[in-house]
Amino acid sequence: MNQEVPFYTVSHYIHGKTHTVTGEEKHAITHPATGKIIGETYLANTKTLDAAVNSAKKAFSEWADTPPLKRARILFHFKELLQKNKASLAALVSREHGKTLDDAAGSIDRGIELIEFMCSAPYLLRGTFSENAGSHIDCYTIRQPLGICAGISPFNFPVMVPLWMMIPAIACGNTFILKPSEQDPSAPLKLAELLTEAGLPEGVINIINGDKSIVEQVLCHPDIKAVTAVASTPVAKHIYKTAIANGKRSHTFGGAKNHCIVMPDADLDIAADAIAGAAFGAAGERCMAISAVVAVGDTTADKLIEKITQKIEQLHIGPGDKPNVDMGPLISRTHREKVMNYIELGIQEGAQLVVDGRKTVFPEHPEGFFLGASLFDKVQPHMRIYQEEIFGPVLCLIRAANFEEGLALINHHIYGNGTAIFTQNGETARTFANKVQAGMVGINIPIPVPVTFHPFGGWKSSLFGDLGMHGDQSIQFYTQTKTVTVKWPHTSHANSSYIMPND
Repeated sequence: MNQEVPFYTVSHYIHGKTHTVTGEEKHAITHPATGKIIGETYLANTKTLDAAVNSAKKAFSEWADTPPLKRARILFHFKELLQKNKASLAALVSREHGKTLDDAAGSIDRGIELIEFMCSAPYLLRGTFSENAGSHIDCYTIRQPLGICAGISPFNFPVMVPLWMMIPAIACGNTFILKPSEQDPSAPLKLAELLTEAGLPEGVINIINGDKSIVEQVLCHPDIKAVTAVASTPVAKHIYKTAIANGKRSHTFGGAKNHCIVMPDADLDIAADAIAGAAFGAAGERCMAISAVVAVGDTTADKLIEKITQKIEQLHIGPGDKPNVDMGPLISRTHREKVMNYIELGIQEGAQLVVDGRKTVFPEHPEGFFLGASLFDKVQPHMRIYQEEIFGPVLCLIRAANFEEGLALINHHIYGNGTAIFTQNGETARTFANKVQAGMVGINIPIPVPVTFHPFGGWKSSLFGDLGMHGDQSIQFYTQTKTVTVKWPHTSHANSSYIMPND
């Protein structure tokens, strides 16, 4: 692990180049595996935001008029550059976030998939045409960009989620301002540099680093037409409500408590392996992590606890850039303490702590933000460790008497992001997919993140807004429709009409 990386400063990126403003405050960047401060990033002020908005405004007209095919060619070149730079990008992510290199690279691949899909923008942006909607009257609908759009991305996917936000927006002809997490800002900056190298005009993409104070200014800025964000549910809800109150289009993605049901007929070896990976991969810091397992029947629960415990014992935990590591550290000391407090809370609430991740020690990295995997059994629905998103390597097992009881648990929960079922019964799986109240469903798949031509998004308190990410829904979000009705004179004289035309 490169612990001796020279101290560095991450700037903003405005109008095709790095940008700094005298007098801005800075935020420390910490190496999660060592706990050492390795860099800093500027925190944008009003002057910086205005510079980004002015750049985006200046670039918009020409970019909106650029044929979608030419925009797609730039994206294709960008895709090629991402593939060439994947290893170095993954190293940046691992250094500032703590992810394993494999996990970081996998998240970049998911971003590349989105770019591949958006290279079909010339087709996705097609309109509709109705000939002879009335006598000698044609009617057609076109899609046009909104203007300046903004995205507020989270710390846990500093490449994938910014790509999910930026790329559909610019493919549709908008310009974009990204506010990434101040905890791991280097990878988003690299994305902007690669976009410029790919031929993206100056000002189409701008990046401002900052904290919640600049977010509030983004939400109120009159020139920004749309805002997307990924955050905890209280923050996502606030961003959504503030954005729409200021006349902006918005959709924001909140927290989750993703359940999976394990039926008695499931292959428990396959289920345990899948659940362990989904619960503890990325140290549980992902909105699609499985954090609640509903085991149907005590026999199923007992066997599953035994098998998941064995999987936990086999976990290799360490710095993300070391080989053969399954789980790296958490993002920060503060977040580690938050997760540890939840483990203590679960004990106080009466849940049975089968595996205590707090006992895992790392003498080589005593100041790192490491935490072992924890497993609770006999969790009850009223407990806070079940009701609330922990966002760490903590798995809760709830026992249900039957399928109907397990399904009801999921449907009564405030979150509805992703869910899964493990079963060999087709009828049970079909009923689950039809009746469960969640936006993304996996059948014998623990993390059902859809391919990019299907929508990504949850239900209930996991999503605010009418549209998700990916697929046609991204196109809908980042464009507005305009319908044109046309009649060309076919005689030398046209009579005035004082009624609604209907033929």
